[in-house]
Amino acid sequence: MAYTFQVTIDSTDPHTLADWWAEALGWEVEPSDEQFIRGLIEAGHASEDDTKTHRGTLVWKAGAAIRHPEGLERAPRVLFQYVPEPKTVKNRAHFDVRTGSDDPKEVVERLIAKGATHLHEGNQGPSVWTTLADPRATSSASLTRGCP
Repeated sequence: MAYTFQVTIDSTDPHTLADWWAEALGWEVEPSDEQFIRGLIEAGHASEDDTKTHRGTLVWKAGAAIRHPEGLERAPRVLFQYVPEPKTVKNRAHFDVRTGSDDPKEVVERLIAKGATHLHEGNQGPSVWTTLADPRATSSASLTRGCP
């Protein structure tokens, strides 16, 4: 049997990071259901301490998720979950973002302008990539070009 999965990234600021990655990838942040959250609080299944306001909307403090605009059939969901401690070691996983027909240099420039940090350039045979860290240095991405 084949399984589905989501990718989960720990973050001290998951909602801001979800916003950033959604914009970087052209994906969507999953909307918050404020009425549902309020109903759980009223029923005693959650408390106000489990929530926060982000961009004027009541959200779960525990995290935020993004998904491909064509749905979960197209790509796995990415969940940014709250952790109180900052990242202290090198990432063991990262996103390999294929820029398709978009000019990779323009994509790199756009992401750096939005707060990404340029880490290095790499190549192996015909494959060439640029590695960036997101603004929170929570995760990194390699933007690939010249490979299938």
